[in-house]
Amino acid sequence: MKDKTCIDAQDALRDVESGAAIFVGGFGGSGIPARLLAGLLAKPGVRDLTLINNNAGAGETSFLALVAAGRVSRIICSYPRMPGNDVIRERAQAGSLAVEVMPQGTLVERIRAGGAGMGPFFSPTGYGTPLAEGKETRIVGGRGYVLEEPLRADFAFVRAHRADRLGNLVYRRAQRNFGPVMCTAARTTIVEVDEILPCGALDPDAIVTPSLFVHRLLGNPQ
Repeated sequence: MKDKTCIDAQDALRDVESGAAIFVGGFGGSGIPARLLAGLLAKPGVRDLTLINNNAGAGETSFLALVAAGRVSRIICSYPRMPGNDVIRERAQAGSLAVEVMPQGTLVERIRAGGAGMGPFFSPTGYGTPLAEGKETRIVGGRGYVLEEPLRADFAFVRAHRADRLGNLVYRRAQRNFGPVMCTAARTTIVEVDEILPCGALDPDAIVTPSLFVHRLLGNPQ
């Protein structure tokens, strides 16, 4: 059995390089992997990143600091205009940041499809709106649909409440937002947790994400 605990953030982020696509969990201020984002900000020379997050880092300064530092070239999200996110608008208007926006349900389903190994799928959401521009559309049964591509990433940065050393995860309340599905669709999943417990200490019925989808754990420094 492999102990997936990392020494520190830099150990956990050791192979995150320029050009990486990264899922970033969190909804508003809940479940944001703040220590991993801060560790990435402190990792010199890593640029041209794609960050995939629901609301573009609302409530987390390190996410926006990465954008302000010019380290992010693309953001994929459902809502980029949260209070305090002016740097995203400024970078996008300057042409130094690409922002792809889509409905929240479409974002989640694209990630789920990526994790399940599925191909493109048709969704009725966004049909007949600017969100469908440049995409294949089709009428089925008198209803319009938009073809959406699965989303996968090189890394997923996720926050959970507890883990055992194998990487089985238990979330606390709103922490359980995009993390579980992001874990399935990333090549490498890195999770920061409040507490790492010995194997067997977690109630199996409480485990949401099994260790199969988790590669590294960053514990909370005491």
